[in-house]
This record gives sequence, C-alpha cells and structure tokens, in this order.
Amino acid sequence: MRIVLISTYELGRQPFGLASPAAWLRREGFEVVCMDLAVEELSEEALKTADVVALYVPMHTATRLAIPLIAKIKELNPTASICFYGLYAPLNERYLRELGVEVIVGGEFEEGLVQFCKRFYREIEKAYSEAGDLPTQVPRPRPSKQVEPVISRNRQQFLVPDRRGLPDLSNYARLYTGKGTFLKVGYVEASRGCKHFCRHCPIVPVYQGKFRIVQQEVVLQDIRQQVEAGAQHITFGDPDFFNGIGHSIPLVQALHREYPHLSYDVTIKVEHLLKYASYLPILRETGCAIVTTAMESIDNHVLAILNKGHTREDFIKVVQLFREHDLTLNPTFVTFTPWTTLEGYLELLTLLDDLNLIDQVAPIQLAIRLLIPEGSKLLELPEVRALIGPFEVERLSYRWTYRDPRVEQLYQEVTKLVRKGIMKKSTRREIFNDIRSCVRKALNQPESTRKPSDLYPSTGVPYLSEPWYC
Repeated sequence: MRIVLISTYELGRQPFGLASPAAWLRREGFEVVCMDLAVEELSEEALKTADVVALYVPMHTATRLAIPLIAKIKELNPTASICFYGLYAPLNERYLRELGVEVIVGGEFEEGLVQFCKRFYREIEKAYSEAGDLPTQVPRPRPSKQVEPVISRNRQQFLVPDRRGLPDLSNYARLYTGKGTFLKVGYVEASRGCKHFCRHCPIVPVYQGKFRIVQQEVVLQDIRQQVEAGAQHITFGDPDFFNGIGHSIPLVQALHREYPHLSYDVTIKVEHLLKYASYLPILRETGCAIVTTAMESIDNHVLAILNKGHTREDFIKVVQLFREHDLTLNPTFVTFTPWTTLEGYLELLTLLDDLNLIDQVAPIQLAIRLLIPEGSKLLELPEVRALIGPFEVERLSYRWTYRDPRVEQLYQEVTKLVRKGIMKKSTRREIFNDIRSCVRKALNQPESTRKPSDLYPSTGVPYLSEPWYC
C-alpha cells in the first residue's frame, strides 16, 4: 500500500511532521512518499498511484495552502483516501469533512495514522479476497467510517524520524550568526503540547493543558542524523522548551557534550523565563543562540484577555535578564487585535526602540493579526463573542473588525510595508522606520527627528532567515 505524506509549509524547516510518521509507517511495511511543497513541486505521478494521501497541517498558513490540494488529489486519483493530520486538522474538522476528507488525526498523530492505514489495508485485502480470481473487477473500497480518535493525547514511544526522501537541509532556512556567516539548520521536537491555557493558542483546544515528551535518545539520534547531513544549528520546535525543564535541560547538556560547537534555538514563555531564570546560564553555556518568546502585546488588558500569564513589566524584566546573561531574545507579537489602537501601536514601537530591540524583532511581527479559529478558547469570553462576526471559511477564522477604522487601514499599510521591505531586502531598522512614519502620519503627528540608530548602534544579532512567521 502506497502512502503519500504532504507538507505545504513549516516555517522554513525540513518537516518533522513528514519524517516522524514516515518512520512509523515504514516500520509497518508501507511504501511512503514524502513531498514538501514549500521547496519542491507536487509529484502528480506519485498522487496517481497513492492509496492514501495525508496532508500535514501544523499551522494556519499550512492549512490554507493544503485545502486547495483536496480538489487536485480527487482529480488525479478519485479512489485515494484523503487524510489531514496535525494541530489544525481537528480545529477544522467540520469544514474538512465537508470537502471530502475522510480521516482527521490531531495531537499525537503517528499512532492514529498507522492504525488507520492498517485498517484500510485490511479492508482492501478483504474486498479483493472476496472477489476470488477477479480482483481487478472490484473497485477499490472506500475506508469505513473513522474509528481512530480525532484527537489523541496518548503517551507514545517515539521512533527516530525517517528523513529519507526529504529535500536536503540546504533548501531550508539558515541561521544568521550575527557575525556575517550563515549556518545550515536542522529541526527537532523534544516535546509537544503545552501545560498552559493561552486563549488564542491553537494548541490549547487540542492538548487541553497536556504536554508529551519525545524520549531523549530519540531526539539525540535525530540530531545526529541531521548533523551528518550537514546541520550546524538545531531548532527545537517545542511550544515551550521549559514545560518539562527536567527533560529539556539534561537534553541540551547531553547535546553540548556530544557536539560542543553546535548551536541551537528554543521557544520559552515569558512566565517560564522568569520562573526558571537560574537556568539561563546553562542555555548560554550549551550554545543557545536565540530564545523566542511569545510576548504578544505590551497592553496588560490584552495580555489578560489572552491569558498569557505575564505582564508588560515582566517582559521588561526578561529583556534585562537576557542582557545580563548575554543571550539573544526574539520576541513575537500579535500586534493587531480588536483592542489595538493607533496610540497603543505607537507605544509598542516606542518601547521596542527604548529597549533596543528593533534588531531582534522580525518585521512580520509588527503585522500579525489575531486569528480566532474554530474551538478557540477566546470564544468562551462574552467580550470576544460580542466582537466577532460569522466564521469565514476562506480565512479559517471568525471575522472581527476594529472599533476605529483607522486601525484597519494601518494594518493594511503595515502589511504592505513589511512585504515591500522583505522583497527589497531592507534592514529591520529601515522597515521599522517606515512603519513608525506610517503610524505617526495616521495620528497626524510630526515625523520623529530621532531614528533608532541615534540611540543605539546597530548590532549583529542572530536570527533565522525565514522571513514569514504566521
């Protein structure tokens, strides 16, 4: 039985979401073909001979790119069974089933994918067996109704991802070291899910406060094979690397012992960076180049709505801690929410300038708009329900508008400026200046005479070369 696994976009990374299930399925004897459409063309020939086509949707952008492929798959191979798996599959279950998706698996998806493929294979074998000597006259059966859980939070004994057939690491994002060189990047996951309940986060409706670790030796072996393939830096894709600090700290210490010159980056909540501040020296000593943290907003009211567990003041403390420990912070934001004002947006820009963070904030972070997908915990708040309109299928999000139409116009203009700046390969400071001029114009304020470089010199900070993060 042939299974085609497809990824459409995974933030410029070689997809763990293809390599991991490929290992599980190949262990069962299935033929597996992997396609990463972010860096390679769709193979129509592979689709025509597939029994199952499974599309990996770990994020919103990936899902929107995957949905149009359903019609293409049906056109090329009407008998293939279509599956969606990953974080955004269960969030969009109703719509995906309307489009003809037969199997949806979220959370810890590997086991469910294997169970489905084995069940479908048995059903095909049974149909052909009952046909006797004339199997070619029997149409390939459709799989029976899904019995595998749509969401699984079961603990799994992971396998080392099988990366055979995936594009070379040179096709993906690289790490700029801040010193004029770029490093080839590998990607692993040491845990999934999250203990926390941030209301806007798509992980929460799926994992419900649970998180699951990937066994240390599995992670290390996956890193080894990527180092052999040329990786010089590793991205840990865990939603929060400090969710299981008793797992993560020994892991990076073991990694550093084996590869003392290998750098890495992680994602950690503001709340955890304060709670576990005593571990920051270990991150620095073991080669941590960047820590991404989802600040989201500097407005404490918005942070409370999102249930982030930190405040503006906490963020400032973390910035100071990182300067003391010589670590690079990469804050991310949801800059455009129903509560965004022109004054508040300018206040964010001013704070980033005052804290000398302009070089550390990717320009796209200044143009991120809040998404409210099906199942979002935000929908539990009366304040949010009063703001939203109908669910927009094409956006996979509930519609909402700003109280001040000038903010909508600002969002459109900032998005254009970011896109234009990235295409022109402008510096982060140049894009920042353009955005600040734009918001000052919207507020009818005179142009600032102070440029970011007037206060702080531009510094070479490490960053990943993938410019889009949404």
